Amino acid sequence: MVRARAIDRKLLRDLRRLWSQVAAIALVLACGVAILLTAFGMIRALETTLDDYYGRQRFAEMFASVRRAPGALVEEIRAIEGVRSAEARRVGPVTLDLPDRPAPGSGQLLSLPAGAPFLNAPLLVSGRMPDPDSDHEIAVNDRFAKANGFRPGDGFATIANGRRLDLTITGTLRSPEFLYSLPPGGLMPDDAGFAIIWMPERAAGAVLDLEGAINDIALTLHATAVTAEVADRVDALLAPWGGTGVRLRDQHPSHAFIAAELDQLRNMTVILPPIFFVIAGFLVNMLLGRIVALERAEIGLLKAVGYRKSEIALHYLLLAILVACIGIAIGWLAGSWLAGGMARIYARFFDFPWLIRPDGLDVYAISGLLALVAAGLGAARAALTAARLAPAVAMAPPAPPNFGKGPLDRLTAGRWLSQPAKMVLRGLLRWPVRAAMTTLGLSAGVAILVASSFMIDAMNLVMDSAFYRANRQHATLVLGAEAPAKAALQARALPGVLRVEPQFDLAVTLRNGHLSKRLSITAQPPDGDLVRILDTEGRVVAAPETALMLSRQLADQLQVGPGDVVEVEVAGDRERDFREPVVAVTRQYLGLGAYMDHDALAARLGRAPQVTALHLALDPAALPEFQAELKTLPTLAASVMLTEVRDSFRGTIRQNIRWNTILFLAISGLITAGVAYNGARIQLSERARELASLRILGFTRTEAASILLGETAVLALLAQPLGWGIGALIAQGMVSGFDSDLYRVPLVLTPANFARASLLTLTAILAAALLVRRRFDQLDLLDVLKTRE
Repeated sequence: MVRARAIDRKLLRDLRRLWSQVAAIALVLACGVAILLTAFGMIRALETTLDDYYGRQRFAEMFASVRRAPGALVEEIRAIEGVRSAEARRVGPVTLDLPDRPAPGSGQLLSLPAGAPFLNAPLLVSGRMPDPDSDHEIAVNDRFAKANGFRPGDGFATIANGRRLDLTITGTLRSPEFLYSLPPGGLMPDDAGFAIIWMPERAAGAVLDLEGAINDIALTLHATAVTAEVADRVDALLAPWGGTGVRLRDQHPSHAFIAAELDQLRNMTVILPPIFFVIAGFLVNMLLGRIVALERAEIGLLKAVGYRKSEIALHYLLLAILVACIGIAIGWLAGSWLAGGMARIYARFFDFPWLIRPDGLDVYAISGLLALVAAGLGAARAALTAARLAPAVAMAPPAPPNFGKGPLDRLTAGRWLSQPAKMVLRGLLRWPVRAAMTTLGLSAGVAILVASSFMIDAMNLVMDSAFYRANRQHATLVLGAEAPAKAALQARALPGVLRVEPQFDLAVTLRNGHLSKRLSITAQPPDGDLVRILDTEGRVVAAPETALMLSRQLADQLQVGPGDVVEVEVAGDRERDFREPVVAVTRQYLGLGAYMDHDALAARLGRAPQVTALHLALDPAALPEFQAELKTLPTLAASVMLTEVRDSFRGTIRQNIRWNTILFLAISGLITAGVAYNGARIQLSERARELASLRILGFTRTEAASILLGETAVLALLAQPLGWGIGALIAQGMVSGFDSDLYRVPLVLTPANFARASLLTLTAILAAALLVRRRFDQLDLLDVLKTRE
């Protein structure tokens, strides 16, 4: 018992004596634990919440749209082998006339069956459901009601098919189908201007001109069903009625956005935590290696009085484990706090009625175990070295290292270097592994800043490409149905309209062999100047007259390039299918794109040119009159004001980037300062007697300190280009993780990006060096000289 207490007291004294270095290592380790805990915890929370919410509200697994079909068709779909349940709906866009809002809003109208919906069942938040026999009672999504200050009993007007109808809100709902909802043509959610409206089935049919008919079907499948076979049979049934193709749950816009967020979190757990654990293990290795070298005599005495090798090794391993435990405790606290904050952000960003936070004790255990393994591996070499020391050898001073002169040593012998500079360079050359590892640790701080700050430049490029170069219109009018080309002339007569450009979107499936993609071909006039196509170099190009242009992402998915031919299957009208060559590949960061000339596509379809959207240039002075007139247009489904979309996009991106920048700046600072401080402290402990001798011989404090910190300065400079390269690789990995059908992030690495990362990390290194310099200035020279080498 006495033996254990004695060695344990030494352990506690070591912790107190080395508190600053222990704190630096523990904070680096805590970052890895916190990020792993936060990201992995949020992945579990989102997945658990989605499974629970989707299951409770019976979110459909398959969706099918049709232009107009008899209601009895749903019975034939239910009879398909593998279909567990099917529910028909009436769905369509409407225009909203909202109180105190000059611009018209937009809405998605959904029918409610006489009984409660079985699939995609909305969750009542406040009020009550509409009366099935009412023509004017509705329920709206909760976020829309809150954004406009609506309560049950309030109302607004809607315009659909040229008819205006005053509506009364009876309740607010949430739905698994609209966790993330975008208005038609929008890039960001618009809670105040876009509503999900649930209306009794009979009334919805009258508003959408679908009395006795349906245009949307939701399905769930048996566990043993073959999804592709069910989809083919549903498509075949709906084709005569203008079916536009089956969409699976993972193609549903709301679910796709959440799935993309989950992918980003998974990438974060793969990339960031290992960096912190590796650096923490390296710092532990540096610290314990030096402690064992300084405590040779103590190790010899412990062995001489009877301590076994295993006890000596365990003593130093316990020191590393205690450091890890401190880091784990800090990481658990920080991770729990961050996970709670992120949970609240996700609950606001995605319209979750609740967010389940699993107990997640296994997540805590895994993060703690990884931290212990990292610290244990870092301490293993030093612990084995201590255990192997024979008592007689350990109590004698270590033999001086046997250095041979190499070419670099001869270089430092010249008179062109000052004596302090020679001492610094010799220290680097004689311990190359330690110098290399320190450089790698310092470069990690640079790399994290490079990998995180590139997002600022990337988002600026996306903004410039999407909102200033490709889309230069002031407003876009999305029509509720296809209209003849003369709709452009009618729009030209609206107040303040200076220019109108038509657009036609055709729902198709593009095929290349076994590869296929469902999307819309965008047809534009060749002389369009408001909405433009950019090639892969960012240059403006015209829509081709007789061929397709595909975005890079789409071309890669279909494995086609210029000169290849793709099959175009027209949704709802397979008799119009055609084959079209690909003439060029374009650059597009938001969504997927396929482009054709407006007249050429009409010719392929064998009909007069049609219009589904109108892009407008406006006179700002006439904007109030323009917005007021929009509320009277019978064919309007939605109006998108590009200025508002741009401001909303910029605000959301800036907020996210600001918090990410603060987080990664703190992380980089901890890594850099921790590595620099520990390296300089070890230098001080190794060279304290040597530096004290120089002070006695007449060297100034500055000269002596330059020898102490010169090695850190040289390694800091060497770490910069290495950090740039590692950061570029991490950034490339992040870009690949962001790559999806919804959006892509370009890799933009500029000299300013690298300079900013280096400036911030060098500042952190300087702060750590000044702390060590302050400790050096406080040394008692006589006490240092009395210590035995």
